Amino acid sequence: MSRRTPRPPSWLPIDPYVLALIGTVVLAALLPASGSAAEAVGGASTGAVALLFFLYGARLSTGEALDGLKHWRLHLTVLAGTFLVFPLLGLAARGLVPHVLTPQLHTGFLFLCLVPSTVQSSIAFTSIARGNVPAAICAGSFSSLAGIVLTPLLAALLLGDSGGGLSADSLLRIVVRLLVPFLAGQLLRRWIGGFVGRHRKILGLVDRGSILLVVYTAFSEGMVAGVWHQVTPARLGGLLAAEAVLLALMLSLTWYGAKRLGFDREDRIAVQFAGSKKSLAAGLPMASVLFGAQAGLAVLPLMLFHQMQLMVCAVIAKRRSRDPLPEPAATPDTAVTVG
Repeated sequence: MSRRTPRPPSWLPIDPYVLALIGTVVLAALLPASGSAAEAVGGASTGAVALLFFLYGARLSTGEALDGLKHWRLHLTVLAGTFLVFPLLGLAARGLVPHVLTPQLHTGFLFLCLVPSTVQSSIAFTSIARGNVPAAICAGSFSSLAGIVLTPLLAALLLGDSGGGLSADSLLRIVVRLLVPFLAGQLLRRWIGGFVGRHRKILGLVDRGSILLVVYTAFSEGMVAGVWHQVTPARLGGLLAAEAVLLALMLSLTWYGAKRLGFDREDRIAVQFAGSKKSLAAGLPMASVLFGAQAGLAVLPLMLFHQMQLMVCAVIAKRRSRDPLPEPAATPDTAVTVG
């Protein structure tokens, strides 16, 4: 598969984009949109979500995804970790309510367990650790594609009323705001794929700006609705501890589980980085559709987990890059004849 090796991410202790997200949250806390301004911001946010998923569809190469099917065992392993093991651990965290997590924070914690894996950072960390980069590309793409359908369905099944339930209205919102734009991007990729590829950097800024708008809208609605009094410093500390345990479990399960399944070192690295992380870019717009005014509190666990996974995976990738590589098998030309 022809794809340029991704450049390593900056080794800053905090992702600059996370700083932008924090600044957006602070802005929403100090200057929340209300009244007619809230309606205008909400309409712009809805359009931004549709644009995001349209661009996701326009970027996803169906040919590359089909080329990666030869690694179907690896992709099924990543999908099982993302959409089966993660949700099971999220459900198990129900035992932390009410002593560690409030019911609302557990809803957000469970939601983060339902969103798809990342693409860009999974590829970058796999590259740094000298893993199977093409497999990481396909695994991340498959996870994102599956998440468009599986995340809303799992949210409706596991979150009940907190996630909008299975009402006709919620399903219609999911189809109109997420699935239809994505399919439109896929259908038009033949004509706009080149434009999207040539202007990747500019459209990347559009992506990030759209997500900032979604965050501002969600947290503004939370401020107006008065949901933030539920998050005390003690509850925040409990949430961070629960997420640290979640990340440690998934990093261990993906690494050692892949070994038990017979994957080699390069594939194990791809499984670990693609199967242990969650996508902030996909989760935020989905939460805005599923949770409405409660989206701000629902995405707080995902935002914290996003930064935590970047910091921890950066350390792991750097350490894996220093691992001695296995010796290549001897060939008839290089084998040494004894005697």
